[in-house]
Amino acid sequence: MSHFWTFAVLLIFTWTGALTQDENRVVFSLGTFRNVTVPQNTTVQAVVSRIPSDVTRIVVQFHARNRNVTLSYTQVPSAGSAHTAADTGLLSPLLPQQTSLAWFLLSSHRRPVTGIGAILPYRAADPVPGACSLENDLKMDPNIHLRYNLFQTSIRFAPAHTGYARGGSPLACNATQERLEYDVYRYFLPTGDLSELTLLYHLQITASTQGMKDHGSKVATLSLTNGTSASFSSTPGQGVIYSVIVRDVGRNTSASYVPAHSYGCSFSSLLDGCLTLGRISTKVFFTLCGVGGLFVCFFGHRFFKCEMFWMGYVFAAVIFFVLLTKTTVLDYDIRLALAAVMGVVGGAVLVLSWWRFGSIMACVLVVGLILGFLLAAIVFYTPLGDLAVFRSAVAFWVTFSCIMVVVPLLFVRWPREGNIVSCGVSGGYAVVLSVNAYVCTSLSYITLDILKRFINTDFNRDFIRVPLRDIDLGMLTVWAVLGASGIALQLYRERQRPFFPPSPYVLWRQARERRKTNVLDPSHHVPGLPGRMRARIQGLLRKTEPADERTPLLL
Repeated sequence: MSHFWTFAVLLIFTWTGALTQDENRVVFSLGTFRNVTVPQNTTVQAVVSRIPSDVTRIVVQFHARNRNVTLSYTQVPSAGSAHTAADTGLLSPLLPQQTSLAWFLLSSHRRPVTGIGAILPYRAADPVPGACSLENDLKMDPNIHLRYNLFQTSIRFAPAHTGYARGGSPLACNATQERLEYDVYRYFLPTGDLSELTLLYHLQITASTQGMKDHGSKVATLSLTNGTSASFSSTPGQGVIYSVIVRDVGRNTSASYVPAHSYGCSFSSLLDGCLTLGRISTKVFFTLCGVGGLFVCFFGHRFFKCEMFWMGYVFAAVIFFVLLTKTTVLDYDIRLALAAVMGVVGGAVLVLSWWRFGSIMACVLVVGLILGFLLAAIVFYTPLGDLAVFRSAVAFWVTFSCIMVVVPLLFVRWPREGNIVSCGVSGGYAVVLSVNAYVCTSLSYITLDILKRFINTDFNRDFIRVPLRDIDLGMLTVWAVLGASGIALQLYRERQRPFFPPSPYVLWRQARERRKTNVLDPSHHVPGLPGRMRARIQGLLRKTEPADERTPLLL
């Protein structure tokens, strides 16, 4: 189907769904989908009536792109009667002679949540998804519980039960599991399309059992003996819908769990969220940083002004980007551009401060803080960051600040060696970040982890708690080789040179004092700059005398 017709179907679907919803009540029909809007702090009642007598149970489900909604059996949610998720569902067995049901939707977000709802009927022979739930508060949990990190998405679900008639007594769960098999399906959304309309359209296609069988791809078949969980590799920004279809082998019937979707990234994250992936601005910014870092890694101390500009650029750009992200709602590209501009200003200020005042320790302090930040981030990237004590913001930031401040103090004793080490380590890591702009590596989260702690209110280390992959080990090797070779080369080249190059302004002042006192210096007799400029202007304004003789000859 072309994009035009897909969009047209979505518009019709949205319009028709909106017609059926009153302010706080929406009426469903069996097997149909409805567009549902849940206002802030308002309960919406979902109702279905005229249920046929051969329907024994109903699964109601609601799907939104990235906001959680609470679906409850009762108007006031409580433990065991509600489920909260972006993809949420409840299973309701029917009593004899029962022809109607009602559920309640509630959202705590500041803005209304829009999604799709569906009510799917099942009969006595169909399996009951999630009817043998033991790990959750819900006695019948038809939901797929999904978790993801940087490279992997994991799903788990409660075991099912064989079907039974209305008012019947189900058998024990252990007695029915041999007949049940669980087919895990996966359905990929269009690449690069993160829109809500596209997701809701494809969820409508795959929510039912037959729809997922027709359009999805089966990736695994599970049973209770090998566990009701599965893991898949994931790519940030690629939308995937996961579904589980339980089959009763003896009766040749099946039923679907509530599908769950994931993009492998967060829509609420302001640094590495779904909406910032693959931006051209990110690639340009980090590519330039990587080129500068590679130069600083090998030649930073030799070309001290270039090093000061690069260090000042990184220092100012990071600080202003964090402040802009924390305090404004500007677009990501605008924030990154403003941070780059302020980085240039910061680099220029650091170079000019060294040129004018010649204070080596002030410049080395900035360099030491950058290295201290990186070393502290490395410490908390290790399993030490998972300790329970560091879940407290106070304990974390106090420890992080102490590690960060200790490094500049060491630079007071060994300023040249510390500066060279900082050039090698930070320059090599800048190369790693530039590669990360094109190929995702977990090493970038050494620093992003710290920035996300400061910016995001829903920070979770589970996203980066993953084993190192081949690309990570390769980039770690590149970082180590670049850092070690850069440090060794600069230490060897600078062993016979002065610790730091002198300030140009200090050299100029010394030369001026020497000219004033040393009469044997030829420059002593050269007029000062104001005198030379005045003489040049007078020469331009003075009329030139002719060179040949024009007076009459004397007789």
